[in-house]
Amino acid sequence: MSQQNQWDSSVAFIFAMIGAAVGLGNIWRFSYVLYSNGGGSFFIPYLIAIAIMGIPFLILEYGVGFTFKESFSAIMRRINPKFEIIAWILVLFVFIVTIYYMVILSWDLVYLGSSFTFSWGTDAAYYFVSKVGGSSNLSNASFLLVPTAIGVVILWIVLWFIAHRNVDKGIGKVSKILIPALFVIMGFIIVYALTLPGAEIGINTLLTPDWGKLMDVNIWLAAFAQIIFSLSMGQAIALTYASYLPENSKLINNVLIVVASNSLFEICTAFGVFSILGYMSFTNGTPMVQLITEGTGLIFIVFPMIFNIMGPIGRIIAPLLFLAILFAGVTSALGFLEPMLNTTADKLGWSRKKTATVLSIVGCAVSLLLTSGISSYLVGIIDSFVNEFGILILIGIQCIIFAWFYGVDKVMPALNGRSLIDVGTTWKFIIKYLLPCVLIVMWAIGIVKLFSTAKPFEIIIDIVIIAAVMVAAAFLTRIKPANE
Repeated sequence: MSQQNQWDSSVAFIFAMIGAAVGLGNIWRFSYVLYSNGGGSFFIPYLIAIAIMGIPFLILEYGVGFTFKESFSAIMRRINPKFEIIAWILVLFVFIVTIYYMVILSWDLVYLGSSFTFSWGTDAAYYFVSKVGGSSNLSNASFLLVPTAIGVVILWIVLWFIAHRNVDKGIGKVSKILIPALFVIMGFIIVYALTLPGAEIGINTLLTPDWGKLMDVNIWLAAFAQIIFSLSMGQAIALTYASYLPENSKLINNVLIVVASNSLFEICTAFGVFSILGYMSFTNGTPMVQLITEGTGLIFIVFPMIFNIMGPIGRIIAPLLFLAILFAGVTSALGFLEPMLNTTADKLGWSRKKTATVLSIVGCAVSLLLTSGISSYLVGIIDSFVNEFGILILIGIQCIIFAWFYGVDKVMPALNGRSLIDVGTTWKFIIKYLLPCVLIVMWAIGIVKLFSTAKPFEIIIDIVIIAAVMVAAAFLTRIKPANE
């Protein structure tokens, strides 16, 4: 294995994996999922999903990546040449995630700049629609959101600067700086939020259990979906990062550290988010139900409204929050880019620098297409389709391939004997039988929901994405590997 592709220690790998896992969804999605799926009672399906999906599948990914120490497409080709196209379809979908993720990060970068002067004014919703994220009005597609476009270019340059270096000097070094900084910043925000008047209103709203919802299958599906996307499961990130590990690495220990760090971060962040919402409800008399939302509405509309009434401390908390989101987003974006970068470089025989340069130019160009006046609408369409249609079913297919066509027994020597715990019969049962069934059911339900509510414009975007991915995957699969 080239020194270009090796961590100097497990520490760099752990920080990089935490960086890939801890992203925007941990900050602005988990608290809403927790609240809307039974409050405190949601922790039961959440912890079960971690135990029977998150940990077992990450162990599998670590084991496969560490055993082969090759790119994702090379691994699939070794198992069966017919499976290589599956690898390319997956890494292309994950590359698309990188593309729209950079647009969301650009919104955050704009808000980071605005947070020093509160230039979003008194109407935060209008500021977001007119200056940053646009709307779903298709007539606005003809104009460019200039601040967002500039932010996209800046962020792609930053991503290239980090990614084109060898993994330890680039991703590893940056992750070891940004992840501790992220945890410190969010720790300060959370602790302060808990001291705000009205914080208990938010915490009670968040945690009040609805035990009856445990009988609703959708709550359980929500828990499994949260774990899949929160831990970036099955997106070839963990597999690729694990392939860079030095010998004698304690793989299962690393899985447990990453999962615990990710869960602790998003749970603590949820307390902070709802404490701040409780403060807004207490101060303005606004009912909590009117404040609670997820995603961009929470971070880019509701929170600026709250910062406006917080006084001098708001001038400190606002930049810190948007800086924390930027740190979380950059480390996650590096994770999303890496499978495509590693697989392309390996297949074409290109240097890491050349591959990172080409992918950054292509990625930046496509990201810029998503900075029109319907930016947030386009990002939402692509995000739903890529995750619910593409990545989810591909995780299930990977599970079947690794468990049945390759054989989980072959990765167990790399997993057992070096860690606190070993895997055995129970883990093999979960990987071979339980997870494929759960993932396929989740995919089927998601597809029905996705297409039953889709508008014609959204279906056109979906068709364009699947056509582009399939053509590109077929083309890249047919290319003869450079090392053969």
